[in-house]
Amino acid sequence: MINRLNEKAKNIDLGAIRVMFDKASKMQGVISLGIGEPNQNTHQDICRACATALFEGNTHYSPNAGRIELRKAAAENGFIAKNFFDPETEVMVTNGGMGAFALIMQVILELGDQVLIQDPQYLNFEKTISLCGGVAVPVPTTFEGGFCMSAEDIRKKYVKGKTKILVVNSPNNPTGEVIPEDKLAEIAKVACELDLLVISDEVYGMLIYDGEKPRSIATLPGMKERTIVINSMSKAYAMTGWRIGYIGGPREIIEKMTKVQEFFNSCINTSAQLGSAYALNHPEFMNEIRQSFSERRQIAIKGMESIKGIKTNYPKGAFYLFPSIKDLGISSVEFCNRLLDEAKVVCVPGNAFGECGEGHFRLSYSTEKSKLIQAIERMEKFCSKL
Repeated sequence: MINRLNEKAKNIDLGAIRVMFDKASKMQGVISLGIGEPNQNTHQDICRACATALFEGNTHYSPNAGRIELRKAAAENGFIAKNFFDPETEVMVTNGGMGAFALIMQVILELGDQVLIQDPQYLNFEKTISLCGGVAVPVPTTFEGGFCMSAEDIRKKYVKGKTKILVVNSPNNPTGEVIPEDKLAEIAKVACELDLLVISDEVYGMLIYDGEKPRSIATLPGMKERTIVINSMSKAYAMTGWRIGYIGGPREIIEKMTKVQEFFNSCINTSAQLGSAYALNHPEFMNEIRQSFSERRQIAIKGMESIKGIKTNYPKGAFYLFPSIKDLGISSVEFCNRLLDEAKVVCVPGNAFGECGEGHFRLSYSTEKSKLIQAIERMEKFCSKL
């Protein structure tokens, strides 16, 4: 048979997270600390708002940029920087946060353009950049440095005439870390100096703890005209399956992205948009979810502190820890595979998120408390045998 796949498709492999879940699906009694979504169902009032929209006849196409009700709600309540973007011209609705990221790449990248991404970083970024003709260039970070990119390392990875975009993700997946305000200011300064377009992935931006005050890089001097902010209903409102994301950014870029979206999916599910607008206009739903994660975060941190051979980080956002297992003397892949085989607990090996992730693993504390506690007990017994 003739091989009809192009080279980009041939080079795409199954993600490490999916590999772990496929393996776990064949086993009994497994507790997952691997999946990156809230265990809660979407609040019933949000579901009712979506159902009401359907019964009221909202079953037709929406504008390519999205329903104005959602764009206004996003501008008012959906970004870290509230009332910062004009909902008429600077906000659009997308097919989830990753749909937003892919759409930006389609509109901005020329073949061979370089995109700076943090290492470790959400594993889908690199593949999406590649599929859109770009080249992902990792910027190294360290456990000791709070997994935060430095302005100096960004300069080192910059290549004049090739580097076009810098991706910032705070709070971060997989580490949960929030970029400190002074470091964010340094990153903004170097972005202006090097004339980089910045994509700020803020899908975990509402999930911040310990009194930390979120700050969007878009609000810093000189940044609004060069920053595209991505957000989503998925994490803070437990709406991963709804696939509703949204973008705030410069008018001329949003205008072109709106036109390009027509050729991929025309528009986003109309009733889901109206349900999402209702959710954003009722931030108490998000506050409930954030509080539950704050409690589980304390359980997860204390649990990791109690396990000999593991050093945990203390992230102030998202719902992940990214502990170090370097003292155990085994690779992240071996650790996670043996943890699943011997203790029936799913975590994700750190090297799935980049070279700097080796020696770590990602733990999601988005599961229910009782399972989280049980999983930590299993991990402690497992590590004591290593």
